[in-house]
Amino acid sequence: MSIKKTGVDQQLIRDLAGILNDTNLTEIEVEQGDLRVRVSRQSAAVHTVAAPVAPVFPGQTNAAPAQPAAAAVAAAPADPSKNAVPSPMVGTAYAAPSPDAKAFIEVGQQVREGQTLLIIEAMKTMNQIPSPRAGTVTAILFEDGQPVEYGEPLVVIE
Repeated sequence: MSIKKTGVDQQLIRDLAGILNDTNLTEIEVEQGDLRVRVSRQSAAVHTVAAPVAPVFPGQTNAAPAQPAAAAVAAAPADPSKNAVPSPMVGTAYAAPSPDAKAFIEVGQQVREGQTLLIIEAMKTMNQIPSPRAGTVTAILFEDGQPVEYGEPLVVIE
């Protein structure tokens, strides 16, 4: 896997797409030096995100994947992206530590910074997602057991 100084190594993209197909993953990301390449099955697009010193490639995007409106569990405020807690990884989101346990948070609940909001299972590892700030949960934008993408808004804390 080599990166050309003048652009993206197309063979690298093909190899990553092949890994997606072989492993049934939805997304894969590789970072080498100043170049980060993410290939995603859902959007059928290749995203290249360069560090500030790297060149800008045609078709480059830094936008997070759109959140379908049907997936919202609670009514979101006018601009949830400002106060939304994004998913730090690709995986499956869970609202509670076990199927029969109470959810970590509810709409209207006060949370403190560092409090566990949810769990994301990624590569058979349960990752607790902490609150980045104190506030009130105004919306929960995922359903228990729902697959989530990197950067996808999960919870809105005002």
